[in-house]
Amino acid sequence: MSGIRKFGLQHCDLLTSMGNVAFFMKAVTLKIDERDQKAIPIIFYFLTLCCSMSYLYVYVFSMVWFVFSRCPVTGDVLAALIVFSLGIASQISTVKFVYMMIYMFSSNLLRTLREAKKRAMLFWIVIIGNGTLYVLKALLTPGRHFMEDALLLYGLEPMFNTPNYEISFTLMVLSCVLICYLCANISAFLIIITGYVEAQMLALSEELTHLWDDAEENYRGTELEDITDGDEEINDENRDIILNGYVAIRLKAIAKSHAENINLLRQIEGTFRGAIALEFCFLIVALIAELLAGLENTYMEVPFALMQVGMDCLVGQRVMDAGEVFMDAVYDCKWERFSKSNMKTAMVLLVNAQRPMTITAGGVTTLSYVSFMTIIKSIYSTYTTLRSTMGIQ
Repeated sequence: MSGIRKFGLQHCDLLTSMGNVAFFMKAVTLKIDERDQKAIPIIFYFLTLCCSMSYLYVYVFSMVWFVFSRCPVTGDVLAALIVFSLGIASQISTVKFVYMMIYMFSSNLLRTLREAKKRAMLFWIVIIGNGTLYVLKALLTPGRHFMEDALLLYGLEPMFNTPNYEISFTLMVLSCVLICYLCANISAFLIIITGYVEAQMLALSEELTHLWDDAEENYRGTELEDITDGDEEINDENRDIILNGYVAIRLKAIAKSHAENINLLRQIEGTFRGAIALEFCFLIVALIAELLAGLENTYMEVPFALMQVGMDCLVGQRVMDAGEVFMDAVYDCKWERFSKSNMKTAMVLLVNAQRPMTITAGGVTTLSYVSFMTIIKSIYSTYTTLRSTMGIQ
């Protein structure tokens, strides 16, 4: 039971949170924690291979064949749109998997916020729950049904006859497992890492805001007040030396921690910027196709796509906000009372803090609420244009 409790919110330090993600990542043969010396079990390589082959066959090969070869013959535009949107939306989660295989990195960090793990858990539950409902819908609907009845798999027609039905259904389930599992766990990794940066920046901001008050509290604790009775000038000089000595030590520690967070954010940016850019492209194409196919036919796919990109924009916005809070804290740290050397350090810190802390999609657009709403607006504008052009009611 103690092992299961480590996945709860009461264990939200970074090492435990990263250990939770690393545990699930091993099931898809990704090892992100260098402290874990245990080898990945062979069975996981076999399962990942089976699921990957099923996914490529169902949502890549068969999708391309059905949309571009079968539907032009049958003239079924609606089925083509539904299957095309499904295939494109399924690509979103695999992009980050490929990028992580190329750019795996590990960080030994010490702490994070409870909110970051809560965010990751919520995202994980929603994505896995969406995939589970997607499969259960086919199982609970009377008669023989697939997750998407319009999709035909190459070489397995007629699909509703035994044994083609059983084979097709198994392949689709394995594909859904891979898509949802990759999406939930890789995005949880990104949420926790960026949540740590956010937590560090907010903690540093709080420390900066109370830096001078803490220095005065430290001075009172040294019991060196009024060390020379009757000589106010010497007492004030000693007081300034002690206060600014404390401030100098803390400013250096804060500046070092700030630089480390900027470096970590650059690593995150370098790892995921290409994947997020492709993710955004797939999202735009998938949502346009889903809207053209009709929400009554694609209502299970829309939350899956929107949740992924929406969460990326959310974590990007939270990091930006934390950076702005830190910048305000530097200016609000009562620097006017510092010694000249400490003022110079505060000035350098302020200049560095004025550089926005952002995560971008391929260096083109910043992940934020604004970019998310811009994408949604562009999608709807394109959809209305295509609907009128294609004559879809």
